[in-house]
Amino acid sequence: MTTRSLEPSLWQNAWYPVAYLKDLDPTRPTPFTLLGQDLVLWFEGSSARWRALADVCPHRLVPLSEGRLNGAGELECPYHGWSFNGEGRCTAIPQAPTDSNSSPQRSQCRRYATAEAQGLLFVFAGEAALASSEPLPLVPVLEEEGWLVQDTFRDLPMDALTLLENVLDVSHVPFTHHATVGRRENAGPVELELTSFGPQGFTGLWQEGPRRGKLGSQFTTFSAPGLMWHDLTAKGFARILTVVYATPIRRGECRLFARFPFQFESALPAQLLRLRPQWLQHIGNHTVLEDDQVFLHWQERVLEQRGGSQAANRNCYFATSADRYVRALHDWQNRYAGEPFPGQPLKPRLNRDQLMDRYEAHTCHCRSCSAALRQLQRLHQIGLVLAGLGLALTAWMGASPAGAVGLLVAAAAVGLRWQCSRWITGLRRGSGLAPRNR
Repeated sequence: MTTRSLEPSLWQNAWYPVAYLKDLDPTRPTPFTLLGQDLVLWFEGSSARWRALADVCPHRLVPLSEGRLNGAGELECPYHGWSFNGEGRCTAIPQAPTDSNSSPQRSQCRRYATAEAQGLLFVFAGEAALASSEPLPLVPVLEEEGWLVQDTFRDLPMDALTLLENVLDVSHVPFTHHATVGRRENAGPVELELTSFGPQGFTGLWQEGPRRGKLGSQFTTFSAPGLMWHDLTAKGFARILTVVYATPIRRGECRLFARFPFQFESALPAQLLRLRPQWLQHIGNHTVLEDDQVFLHWQERVLEQRGGSQAANRNCYFATSADRYVRALHDWQNRYAGEPFPGQPLKPRLNRDQLMDRYEAHTCHCRSCSAALRQLQRLHQIGLVLAGLGLALTAWMGASPAGAVGLLVAAAAVGLRWQCSRWITGLRRGSGLAPRNR
């Protein structure tokens, strides 16, 4: 396929999710990097809106995300106290006399347009004045009532397009995710159809659907440049979506937002799902993501060495219709979008231990998981105290009912510490051993 020169505006002039609203702290600024641009996210009380500014003070170029929200509810630079409102206008320069004629234009911070929808905070990567002409990348059916949505996110060591290629590829699930969300015995021919294709993305149909037709037909939508979802209805059970946003951070890094909405036909499954704490769900989500994280991180470096997406058809053997969505993604990129980071090479490959980090990639940014980690660490210490007290009681009382109680307390405390240790580790890092290989 012949490619043509492409403007980078498609990637820049687009909305991207940067955080779930429930994970943001309205009392402090939060840093985020979008398409290589460092942003600071913060809640402006006077407008009751989440704001995004360039994360650099125009005075001495330090990160505003290291600052605070001052008494006026504005963003205050940590270095010299310059303050900014949600429009990026500098409202206070403590070092300037009241009659100062300092340039208001040079003291301004770049403002990025923001929007809130479907539980997410979106930022427009291009000029704020152009934001109103571009629609938010939303999943229309989620506007309907009756959905139970399970959410997770993680910063991944791969390009957004590598992630999208992976989640569009339905045929890898029985093998890569065997023993987590797939089974090898469910593998078989996958006949995918493209039902539309153009600059805004594409749609597709898998008539038979997963598990050799046991769950019904699956419909797929890729909404350019960073959203895709699968939609299937398992008769007698639920309508199930798999929604993935791939937000480009910088070359070789993206933030995954994964959403799993269910419309159950019975109330019981929803009630059971609500019983599981979100942080425990997230530990399970990490395990699934790590099923293929290592080889996807390596795969994109091989593709880069062999010419990148433009050479994908030549270097990858797309032998069956199971690869139709993957081919369509590369086709869309080469026809309409180009590279999000043109001319920027990937960084050297990370080792397996680095790829298993969960704390920096998720836990420290997640309200549920960071709170659970603190509580589990406290329980772990309480378990040590209880074990000591139980053993002391046993030693003091000897072979008596009270001594037996002390022994039981010590045993329960040891069990508590063991389980807490497992969960603490699960919130901090993965094992590096995919369940399919155990």
